[in-house]
Amino acid sequence: MNESLEVRRKRLAYRSRHRGTKELDILVGAFAERHVAGLDAEQLGRFEALLELPEPLLYDWLTGKSLPPPEHDHDVTRLFLQFKLKP
Repeated sequence: MNESLEVRRKRLAYRSRHRGTKELDILVGAFAERHVAGLDAEQLGRFEALLELPEPLLYDWLTGKSLPPPEHDHDVTRLFLQFKLKP
């Protein structure tokens, strides 16, 4: 069955807030709230692939301890790495 974009966006937003560690739940969830509605189907696929990655890997990217490998160096990753929570 083909999932509508709206249902897919809602599912990914929910997954973004329920990853495991509180810190990444807050960061990834806030990113999803701000950006998922504007992502097209291909970008949603790239975002979903990021959600599949281990949390320590994403954390290292966010803190600058490491850079994303070429297969994850794309528009959604760059948008995610530039994302800042508003104080």
